[in-house]
Amino acid sequence: MEKKLISGEKWNIYWMEYSANTYLYGSTIRYIAKDHVEYCNELMPPGTVIKEWFSKVNYQEKRIEPELPMIDGETDYRISINISGPDIESCIIRLVFYDRYEQEAGSLILTEKEQDFKCPLKTYSYSIQLINGGMDRFVFHSITISELISEAEGDSINVNG
Repeated sequence: MEKKLISGEKWNIYWMEYSANTYLYGSTIRYIAKDHVEYCNELMPPGTVIKEWFSKVNYQEKRIEPELPMIDGETDYRISINISGPDIESCIIRLVFYDRYEQEAGSLILTEKEQDFKCPLKTYSYSIQLINGGMDRFVFHSITISELISEAEGDSINVNG
């Protein structure tokens, strides 16, 4: 089994104040800093999508830019979730992959705070969903996506010849 190393490509995803893709009903949201958003909703049912980020958006419709980096089906990635709170084990992260016709091409539910993944080859865009698994309050810091390269690939790159 190859040992994986993190390459230089790394993206941090934050919870911006734009609230169109956020579950607001009965929610209290405090934007303290870019990497510190406090969320509380004691009446939200489990299974509810609290927040969703997209790699492709219709700018004409939403007036926002994509919040996720473009990724492909040929590269391995690592996703790291930085959320704190009393019931954080109830936090569910789901990646949904779409083909170029915006049909679901696959999905992945994260079971750890850090997990390696590879998206389907026909992935054209994707979204990340933060889902309530029974928690009623938490602090969101960031989600980090990193490209992974194998040690063998990294050794074969020799710029100086």
